[in-house]
Amino acid sequence: MQLNRSIVVYRLKTQLMRFSLILLFFAISAIFPTILLAQDAADADTVDMGFIMRKEKSMNLMLHTLGYGVGVRFGTNKTYYKNRMFEFDLLEMRAPNQARRYNENFANPRSYVYGKLNNLYIIRAGIGKQVLINRKPYWGGVEVRGFYYGGFDIGLAKPSYLYIAYYTVSDNVLIVDHISLERYNPKEHFPYIGVNPNTLSDIYGRGPILSGFTSIKIYPGLYAKGGFNFEFSSQNDRIKAVEVGVAVDAFPWPVPVMAFSDPSYAFITGYLSFHFGKRYN
Repeated sequence: MQLNRSIVVYRLKTQLMRFSLILLFFAISAIFPTILLAQDAADADTVDMGFIMRKEKSMNLMLHTLGYGVGVRFGTNKTYYKNRMFEFDLLEMRAPNQARRYNENFANPRSYVYGKLNNLYIIRAGIGKQVLINRKPYWGGVEVRGFYYGGFDIGLAKPSYLYIAYYTVSDNVLIVDHISLERYNPKEHFPYIGVNPNTLSDIYGRGPILSGFTSIKIYPGLYAKGGFNFEFSSQNDRIKAVEVGVAVDAFPWPVPVMAFSDPSYAFITGYLSFHFGKRYN
């Protein structure tokens, strides 16, 4: 009962995080018409930058509704109001319904995700534009830009490996014979299925993170994303920004992640990221 309760709490927390990011995105979207109408009035109160730093590069840490990721960007500022950027992202993409659990039949078990066929990692490479919406006031504050990006995806589906414990039961006492590292098979790896009625097997926990890399399957695809960037650095040659947006990763061939769910053609996520870098000539 305690295990089921922990799974429910985990799923509620995941859904709450996903809902909060999406709600934040739509809330920000709703207030921007007001910002745009106030732009002309605010221009008199903003800094004349004097010169434009033509190049910039940055790194970012990302938290999205199905996992996390990192990325880099670099590009050129065509004018103070528009720039063209290239980006590369690496992120983990989880299934919406996955939940981590422990097998309480063993001492010191390792956590694992039951039913997970593949761990999906996505590499993005794309190009995009940022457009100034609200300039930074003379006293500092926040500069707001809208953006859109698009490009190519490479999905890397790494098979899930688990430690499987083979055991016997004597006088209601569980005795582990040996533990084996095996690729997860939904037809074999669940409680009380073994090689014979007297030798039972059960999932002990997740395997090493590097297991399965030699069996990675590649899924090419496309992605697109858009949102808003809030830059708050006090120095013009430094980048400190928070970004909120929505991304879509689509694949022509469905990607299997969970054993008891249909493979997915697309993953839609909301995300929040922190960017830091520099501008230069």
